[in-house]
Amino acid sequence: MTPQMDSQPLAGDGAAQASLGGRQPRFSPRWLSIAVAGPLLLSCGWLACATWQNAAAQSSGEKPVAMVGNELLYEKDYLPPLQAQVQKIRMAEYDLKRKALEAAINKRLVQAEAAKRGMKEEELLHQEADSRVVEPDESEVEQVWLAQMFQAGQLRESKDKIREQLKQELVEEARDSFFRRLREQAGVKIYLLPPAMDVGFDPSRVRGNPGAKITIVEFSDFHCPFCRQAYSTVKNLLQKYDGKIRVAYRDLPLQEVQSNVSAAEASRCAGDQGEFWPYHDLLFENQGEYGPAGFRTFAESLNLNMQQFGECLESGKYKAQVREDFQEAIRLGAVGTPYFFINGVPLNGARPQQDFEALIEAQLAALPQ
Repeated sequence: MTPQMDSQPLAGDGAAQASLGGRQPRFSPRWLSIAVAGPLLLSCGWLACATWQNAAAQSSGEKPVAMVGNELLYEKDYLPPLQAQVQKIRMAEYDLKRKALEAAINKRLVQAEAAKRGMKEEELLHQEADSRVVEPDESEVEQVWLAQMFQAGQLRESKDKIREQLKQELVEEARDSFFRRLREQAGVKIYLLPPAMDVGFDPSRVRGNPGAKITIVEFSDFHCPFCRQAYSTVKNLLQKYDGKIRVAYRDLPLQEVQSNVSAAEASRCAGDQGEFWPYHDLLFENQGEYGPAGFRTFAESLNLNMQQFGECLESGKYKAQVREDFQEAIRLGAVGTPYFFINGVPLNGARPQQDFEALIEAQLAALPQ
C-alpha cells in the first residue's frame, strides 16, 4: 500500500489547521423559528452565512480568503504550488525583521553596559571594540586594488578608500564580537523564527519520539556524499535531543544510477518488513556498494524475507512513490541534497551541527511552557 503522508502542518506560519468543507450550515427548527422574526436570517443572506462561516473558520485557526458561490476558499486550496516562491518573499521580510531586532538588542545591551560602567555608549564601543582594530595589511589593500582592475577593467576606488573600507569591516567584526559577549552574559533569547512551510511526511519513516514537538523532515539521496555527512549529524542530534525531536526521511534522488532499481526503492522494500531505518543506516554506511547484489546482501544481514524483498524490488512497487517525494521536494524549493525542514523552516546542505542546534533551540524556546 502507498504510505499516507501525515497531513498535520509542521509549523504555523499561515498553515491551515482545519476545514469547514465550505458548505452552508443546515438550520435547525429552532433557528427557523428565530428566522421568522427576521427575513434576513430566514433567507440566509450572503452576509449572514459568510459571517457565520468566517467565525467558525476563525475558531478553527483558519481564515477563508475568498468565497465563490457557497464555497469558501482557504490558503491550502491555492497556495501549495506557490510555496517556494512565497517562501522567498517571506524570508526577505524575516531577514529585515531579524536585522532590526538584533540591532535593537545590541543597542539595549550597550546602553545597559555603558550605564553600569558610568560611560557613554560610544566610549564603551571604542574601548571594547574599535580601539582593538589594527590597520589593514598593505598587501591586502594592494590585492583588492588590483582585483577591481581585473573585474571592471578600470580602477574605481583609490587605495585610501579601499583601506578605509577594509578597516570599517574589521571594526564591524570587533563590535559583533563584543555584542556576542554581551548577549551571552545577559542570556539573550530570540523568539522570532524564520517563516515556515507546510511539509508532509511518511509516518512509516520516522525515528525519534513520535510525539516530539520538533519535526525534522529530511530530503536526501543515499548516493550523495554530503548526505552521508549529514547522516552522522542527524544521528548526533537524535542523541543530544533525545525525546525532543523526531526525524522523517523523504527521497530526493538526484544522481543517476546504473541500475533499474534504486537505493530509495530498496529502503522502502525493507520498510515493508519493518526494517526501513536499519536498512537506511546500512545504505549510508556502505555507499559505493549499491546495485541488486548489494541490496540483497544488506537485506540478508537484516534477516529479511528474501523472497518478499526480491519480489518488491523486481516489481518496481515504489518507483512512483519515490518520484512523488522528488516532485514534492522540487515544489518546496529543495533543489539540492540534503535539504531539511525543521518544523517547516528550510535548512539546506550538510551544515555544521551547530546550525541545526541553533534552529532547534529557537524552536524549543518558542514552544508554550
